Amino acid sequence: MLKTLKRNYKMLNPQIVTGDNCLVTDENGKSYIDFESGVWCLPLGHNHKQVNKAIINQLNKISHVGYRYTTKVVDEAAEKVLDLLNFSGGKCVFLSSGSEAVEFGVQVARKVIEKPYFLCLHDYYLSAYGISATRNKEQWISLDLLDYHGNPNDFLKDIPFDKIGAFVFEPGNASGTAKLPPKVLIKEIEKRVKANNGIILVDEVTTGVGRTGKWFGFEHYEMKPDIVSFGKGIGNGYPVSVISLSKEIADRIESTDFVYAQSHQDDPLACAVVKEVLTVIESNQYIERSAEMGLVLERELETLAKKRSCIKEVRGIGLMYVIEFWSDENLNLEKIHQTLFDEGFIVGVKVPANVLRFYPPLTIEAEQINSMVLVLDEILK
Repeated sequence: MLKTLKRNYKMLNPQIVTGDNCLVTDENGKSYIDFESGVWCLPLGHNHKQVNKAIINQLNKISHVGYRYTTKVVDEAAEKVLDLLNFSGGKCVFLSSGSEAVEFGVQVARKVIEKPYFLCLHDYYLSAYGISATRNKEQWISLDLLDYHGNPNDFLKDIPFDKIGAFVFEPGNASGTAKLPPKVLIKEIEKRVKANNGIILVDEVTTGVGRTGKWFGFEHYEMKPDIVSFGKGIGNGYPVSVISLSKEIADRIESTDFVYAQSHQDDPLACAVVKEVLTVIESNQYIERSAEMGLVLERELETLAKKRSCIKEVRGIGLMYVIEFWSDENLNLEKIHQTLFDEGFIVGVKVPANVLRFYPPLTIEAEQINSMVLVLDEILK
């Protein structure tokens, strides 16, 4: 029996004891290919030796410091992050969770903008708490893409962009359903927000660090954000997140009375992990590999969809894909999910959305993708 509080998810097998790259092994020695990257947190897979070594090296120096001093590795990690974003002269803060990084960015925006509203996409998850989670109508305007029919001007005609201080954009994870917003619409929103002196915040907690076949999901939209929050993959399983501010926003917030402090802010251990994860991804060209393996995953899932009429749609990008099924009382998605697990494959499931989800590590092999799809094909028979 679990000694922790009940979770919102059905437990398939809680006794996982080891992990190695895309595989995890349970107490009975049975292995599973992890197509969920843990909780979408492992771009380099489980138990990455080079990241482990960086953690051990930093532990043997110092893992945590106080508010009034820092260590060199914090600046080194920040420099790598800011270089990736082309935020020359910008600033970073290292925190513990993706929700914290997104909420931090929203609070910074709230402090530097003078207009009353944030703009966001309806049903696109941002944070577990704070004003970015509640999104009340006094502060937020939400755009429902179900009402979008291909014409940005018609869709946006009633939006008071003169009162929009910031657009908070999540580039397509959409609570694990991989709904990619139309590029032409997002470009038009960005254009109108910036024309009215608003700013752009991007939530890259899930879509960042190579998940979409590029470093960041916003790159698919050719955006120039002012604030970027990311987490999950940046720690490859270690709980760290980053909020990154352009020079303009950093200068503006530092001229105010805004302060933020939490116990593990800018921890050297967390920063050593970030620095190493980014180094490994760069040196092994894993961003390019994500795009390459993403094409394999897309091809295999699309081939399956042509064979199985229960599949409504395959959608995604990079290594962020879902299968959506037609609503059918005879189709038991939980049973399909369980059977895949029993056959040695960990995939995501979102029953209310009729979705199976595939967000594997960037290190996934084509053979592992093929083997999973073959088993799923047999199950769907």
